[in-house]
Formats: sequence, C-alpha cells, structure tokens
Amino acid sequence: MSHVGVGPRAVVRSAAFLTAGALAVTVLTGCGGADEAGKPLAGQDIAEAARDRVADSGTLRWAVDAVPDTLNTFQADADAATTTVAQATLPSMYRLDATGRPQRNADYLESAKVVETEPKQVVLYKLNQQAVWSDGREIGAADFAAQWRALSGKDSAYWTARNAGYDRIEKVERGDNDLEVKVTFSRPYADWRSLFSPLYPKDVMGSPDSFNDGARRKLKVSAGPFKVKEVDRKEKDVVLTRNPRWWGEPAKLDKIVLHAVPRDKRVDALADGTVDLAAVDPAGARRIAGAAQGNAGPLHGPGSGRTETEALRAWGTAHGFDKEAADSERGLKKLRKAMAEWHMREQQLRGFEVRKSFEPAYTQLALNGSEGPLADERVRRAVARALNRKELAELVLKPLGLPAVPVGSHLALSGQAAYADNSGALGDQDTGEAQALLADAGWVPGGPVEEPKKAEKAAGGNGRKADDGNDGDASEGGDDGTYIVGEDDKAPREEDRDAEEAQGARDEKPSGRHGEDGGRHLAQDGLHGGAPGAYAPKGTAAPAGAGPRALAKDGKPLSLKFVVPSGPGSETLRAVAGRIAKMLDRVGIRTEITKVADDSYFKDHIAAGQYDLALYSWPASAFPATDARPVYAKPVPAADGSLTVEQNYTRVGTDQVDQLFDQAIGTLDEDEARDLIRKADSRIWAAAGSIPLYQRPELTAARKDLVNAGAFGFRTPVYEDMGFLKKGAKISASPTKG
Repeated sequence: MSHVGVGPRAVVRSAAFLTAGALAVTVLTGCGGADEAGKPLAGQDIAEAARDRVADSGTLRWAVDAVPDTLNTFQADADAATTTVAQATLPSMYRLDATGRPQRNADYLESAKVVETEPKQVVLYKLNQQAVWSDGREIGAADFAAQWRALSGKDSAYWTARNAGYDRIEKVERGDNDLEVKVTFSRPYADWRSLFSPLYPKDVMGSPDSFNDGARRKLKVSAGPFKVKEVDRKEKDVVLTRNPRWWGEPAKLDKIVLHAVPRDKRVDALADGTVDLAAVDPAGARRIAGAAQGNAGPLHGPGSGRTETEALRAWGTAHGFDKEAADSERGLKKLRKAMAEWHMREQQLRGFEVRKSFEPAYTQLALNGSEGPLADERVRRAVARALNRKELAELVLKPLGLPAVPVGSHLALSGQAAYADNSGALGDQDTGEAQALLADAGWVPGGPVEEPKKAEKAAGGNGRKADDGNDGDASEGGDDGTYIVGEDDKAPREEDRDAEEAQGARDEKPSGRHGEDGGRHLAQDGLHGGAPGAYAPKGTAAPAGAGPRALAKDGKPLSLKFVVPSGPGSETLRAVAGRIAKMLDRVGIRTEITKVADDSYFKDHIAAGQYDLALYSWPASAFPATDARPVYAKPVPAADGSLTVEQNYTRVGTDQVDQLFDQAIGTLDEDEARDLIRKADSRIWAAAGSIPLYQRPELTAARKDLVNAGAFGFRTPVYEDMGFLKKGAKISASPTKG
C-alpha cells in the first residue's frame, strides 16, 4: 500500500481543530524576481521510442491495486485505476506536460481561451471537428452542459465527490456553431483549465441515476484511443480494447488489461508472466536488479564452500521455511523443488528492468494540532526545527539513485509553475531553537512526572497494552526513547529491525522513557564530551541524567503518538518514522510508534484525528488554488457543533491562508495567482501543521521490450504510443526525459 492517502478529492470529515494564530512571516517568496519554479528533479523514464519502431499489435498486462469500484472519476470511491481508465478512454481538454503544467490537448481542442472578463468571465472552447463519441455522436455543448449540471452541487441527487470550479459556472451554451462551447462564469475562476477533464458523455451525466450507477461497472460510450470492453471482477481484470472510432494516432496495442495484483505479490507476478508492467517497492526493485546482475546463481557446489544441505537450509531460512525443513529427506525434497522454482522465477526476471522517476506527490510529516501538546504552535514548530529533512530525503532516495532534495513547498513540486522553496518561513534544523521553543511553551527538562495509575502503566502509558513481542525491545522502550507497539498488541518485530537497520547503529540512548531514569547510557558511548580515549570499562553505566532528558509539563511527559502502517510495502515509512523519532529524542520529545493495519491507517487514524504524528502523501496538482485549498482550509463549525475539516487532517488552519487561496482562485492574472499561492505556502510552513519531506519515488518494473511506458513522472501517459518494440528495433538513442 503506497499511502498516498486520499487525493484532494477526498470525502469531507468533521473533527476538532486549532487555529495557528497570527503568524509573523518576515520573508515571502514569489513577490517578484526570477522564477523559482526550477526544473523537475527527474524526468520520465519510459523507454521512449518512435511510433514507427513499435509493433502494431500486442496486449499490455498492467498491474493495479484493485479493480475499481467505479469508472466515474467524480465519485468518492474512485481510485488510481479509475483515473487510468478515464485517461485511456475519455476526452481531456488539457493534459500535463513534463513540468506538471496543463497543456491543450489537440486531439480534442483546436483552441480554448478567455474571450471576455467583463462583466463576467467567458471561456470559448473550439473543438476538434473530428472528435466523436464511440457511438458516432459529435462531442459538443450538450456534454459540457450535462457535466456542469451534474457537478455544480445544486442537485443533491448527484452523489458527487467534488464540484470545485463547476460551482462557479453560470451557464454552458452552444457557440456560433456545433464545434463551439461557450462557458460563462458567475465568478472569476483562475483554474478554468481544470474543468471538463475528463469529460463524460451526456448519457452518464444527464441524470442522477445514470451518474450514480450507470458508469460504476460499465462505460458504454467512450472517446479515446481505447474503450472499455469489460470489467471482470472474477478474474480481477479491466479490459480495454482499441476504439475503432478514434480519430487520432491509432493505438499500437490491441489491448490493455489492468490486472489487480497486491503490491507484495507483484515481483512474482512479473516473473510468472501474469503482468508486463507494475509499480514496485524498493525491495522489489532490488530483487529485479539483483536478478539482472545474476545474483540468482548456484548456492552450493565447487568454490561455494557449502554442502547442498547447508545451502538448502540457508535458502529455506531466508525464504520463510522452518529451520528444521532440511532435516529430513522429505524436507530436502520440498526445499529443492521450492528453490528450483524460485531460481526459475529469478531467471524470468532478467527480462525486466526498473524505470525510475518521481511521482507527482510528496511525503509529509503531519502534526495533529487539534489537541494535546501539538495544539501549541510552539511545540509544532519545535518538532519541525528538530528535523533534518535532507537526511530524511537521503534515507529514502539515495539508495535508489534519485536526487535527495527535500520538498520546499506544500502546494507544488519542483518544475511546476507555483513551486518555490518557502521552508525559510519556518527554518532549517536547529536543535537550540527547538529546545528554546519547547521551553517557551513550558516543557521543562527532567520536570516532575506524575506516576501513572497501575492500569495505565500496564497499558503502556497511553491506554493501550504495550507490545509483548518476544524480543523485549518494545515493552522495554526503544533504544531512542521510542515505544514501538502494535495495534493488535503483537507488532512484527522484523519491521522494527528493518527500521533500525535503515537508521544505522544507534549509539545515542536516552536515560529512560517518559522522564524515568533507566540508567541505559554507557560512558563509552561518547555522549558526554570526555577526552578521546577516556573510556570506562565496557558495561559501566553513566551517571543518571547524563543524556537527553525527557520534557515534562504539569506533571505530564512530552510524548507523542506516532502512527505508521504495518503492512508489506510500508517499510520505508517505518524507517523514516524511526529516524524522525531519533531526531525528536535529541530535543527531549519522546514518541510512541504505533503500527496499525493498512486498511484502517488512513480512515480510522489520519482522517479521524487519532494520532499526534503520521506520515502520508499528497499528490501535487497543476491547480493548487482549487485542489489544495480544502487540504489547508481552516476548519469551521458545523451545524451540529462539530468542526468541518474538509481534507485538513492536521486540523491546523488560518484565516490568512484561506484569504490567499480565495484571492488566487479569483484572479485571471497568472503571475498574480502564482505569487498568491507562494505566499499561502509560506504561511502554511509557518503554521507547522505539516512538514513536506521528500518527493515520492516512482519505481516501475517493465518488460525490456515495452516502450513508451514506465515511470511517467508529471507527464500524462500517451496510451496510443505504448507497445512492444518491433523485432530488431531499438529504443530512441536520445529519449526525451520528461
């Protein structure tokens, strides 16, 4: 599970919040001077090839997380597979280029521009005269009007997940001819290019029944290079075939089959030929790279130094077999068969490669400001100043060979028009400043701590039973002042070790947890400023309180609940959480890392506000004034007395940020809108509700002869160009990287 979380189209929830108060921001970027957008950190990696080198046939089997519950992207349960189907089968007036900026899609639009601003904004679309639906009907004003009415928010019978932008439209009408569509806005709308992408036929948008149910399982009419042939839930497939009425460059592939494969099963699915293209995690990427380098060679024989039994036992232990599996002839036979099958799969993996780029998304540390210590802006800012974001980016990206550059904006990524590094509004890592902020908030090193009640103590100090794993490290506290507990009381210890290995050897050990002196420091740990070589005998305990001491206030320790997912594929997040916990410990903030099931991680913890710290990702949008506003909007009281937080799961917001978003969305001056977005980002940094860390790596395993597909980066995929190389053809000598 990738834990991109939910996109900016997520369902609105209610919860408590805290205003960040008036923020003194001394430096605001984006107010003139050179453009700071820069370039994307990495281009797309798709094995680009000219169309004349691509075979005019073939089936691409593409791994997805699940068969989509709906084919309607405007419904709340739409997912990434829904988007893929829409991109391949439906019109989009604009698509993203290599820098994440919208560009007119000439297959559908001859032109689109604002033709009037007074008294109201009017956009005139001139459609490609060849653009038709697969039933032969021309794409026209009736389709635009039906989509506007369905998504305007005026008719609650439509179960829509979003109406941003459509709620600003006053009317949609035919222009001077059938190829013109005239859209009049009731209020100025800067992000008008975000609308009608994708565009559904009026058959889908024309009534609540057809919108709510008609396009969930079928898409009878399409207007892209492909059309939906079937959704086979039994076989876990969505089958797309060539659209015979497509007027653009014909699709090279006969079919694209989107096949549901769990993330932890994808490398095996590649090896056995089930799929040709699949997003993989770092472990999967390493396995494929290892196979390509011939790391699946014999484990015994001349020169190996191992007998067959020893080799089988070692291989079996490494692959989850019992240590006693090779102790009998039957067990040896079973292991021989399993290892032979494994080697065969590794050989098959040599036909694949890993294509690398960055997803248009970033991972952040979220700080829940609704209650507890993080309700105080000073504590949130102290957490942020304790972090070395460069180190965290290197932890994740350096082993992958990707640029380890921290993300400097909440609202855009490097290369996008609105991007600028506004992190200076909060400041870089500064241990002294973090400690000063905590002291100002009343958190005192080594302050008196109330003894927890007996029941609470047994529950791990936070109302839950501590993990009782056999290793003993969770129940005794982590080496860096961190509890590690499982939601079900039994968190897998291997995952703890994964995080520790990613951090390297831990040689800084706190005096205890929650302010209690555990006497864990050793004088030879070198933490106390002694002269080089002045080591005490190994095992000698340091004096009490020699290391970083836990902070306390009003008899309570400063301890934060850090929620992380427990499932396969989340090892990176857990490693990052472990490194962050170590950084926070250096300023006296203790953390309790709590591992929870993937299926409840976002819904029951992030969205419900049941966390102090959490790691999850947001996609970057080409239209931040529209898409990012609900993510950072100040929560407001609802009719029932609760607070509506939209998608602001940190519950931290300010009137200033809301006003800047409103101004940005209402201006048609693109430079002014960009500067307003950058100012909003500076204030979001200063409020310290979320700390962007690094752009998410995009690792895609692909058959070596599959071209124009892989790690797409910002650019919208060109589905009609995907395919397999002709026999004897080669990939372009100088592919366009992004």
